[in-house]
Amino acid sequence: MSNVEAEPAVVRCGALVDDRRPAEVPRVDVLPAREVPLGGPRAMTVRRTLPQRARTLIGAWCFADHYGPDDVATTSGMDVAPHPHTGLQTVSWLFSGEIEHRDSLGTQALVRPGEMNLMTGGYGIAHAEVSTPRTTVIHGVQLWVALPGEHRNVDRAFQYYVPEPLRIDGAEIRAFLGSLAGDTSPVQTFTPLLGAEVILAPHATITLAVDTAFEHGLLVDSGEVRVADTLLHPAELGYVHPGIDALTLVNESDGPARTILLGGTPFEEEIVMWWNFVGRSHDDIVRAREDWEASSDRFGVVEGYPGGRLPAPALPNATITPRRNPPRR
Repeated sequence: MSNVEAEPAVVRCGALVDDRRPAEVPRVDVLPAREVPLGGPRAMTVRRTLPQRARTLIGAWCFADHYGPDDVATTSGMDVAPHPHTGLQTVSWLFSGEIEHRDSLGTQALVRPGEMNLMTGGYGIAHAEVSTPRTTVIHGVQLWVALPGEHRNVDRAFQYYVPEPLRIDGAEIRAFLGSLAGDTSPVQTFTPLLGAEVILAPHATITLAVDTAFEHGLLVDSGEVRVADTLLHPAELGYVHPGIDALTLVNESDGPARTILLGGTPFEEEIVMWWNFVGRSHDDIVRAREDWEASSDRFGVVEGYPGGRLPAPALPNATITPRRNPPRR
């Protein structure tokens, strides 16, 4: 998915200091979402929890959009024209609906509920995403992962994976990246990561073993979910500091609760994010934008989309300045 804001925020993320704490009750920060429209007056609206002023990264996860359930008869569904990416991987995960993905590798794939599509941008890729005519309700998440410096210019790539659901203690778990509850995804990432859908039955409680080196984020899609002493409401992202070896989730609602659990080791590199680009400096962003506007070979061509490409927004009238995660206490 593209960041289609007319004036996208500039984000510079600083290196983090590890403050691993003894295994104890997790410290949870609640990160609210802000609404961002994707296009014109009948456009979808997404709820964005990363990046924001309070936190720019969770592990290498640097962007999280949560959308729906949207009736496509009202919103026209998703229609994101060809647009570029650099220095990142995109992760598409649906709860309902169907999206056609086309990219400059020549990939034409359908994104369906419970099936993960991961695209590696590396030095440069372009893609388009359109909800299919079969879709009546569109609902899911779009996530980005920052690539570390030694891999940020890797070749573009596309991976597809359907995790088997695990049913444990009133929970249904699908680990699409990394390892959780004894299941490991085979999908390649370039830093240690966790990505999983966790659905809790009404009033269910589950305790999950987690890596003490990881920080975690729990995004609530539906229901009311308690993490440690903190109750999270729909569309909120709970940030859990590193240093714990288990994470207990409690569904406080009378219906099922659906969540997305993200995790990773603190990302210790300084990166710059603007529009659909992740780089290491203001000059990286300027160069990527110029290459996209010039239709250079860097991003390739998306075939089969019935329309033009997304133009890049105007650059800010200033050099990028740092925006960092808060210091660890």
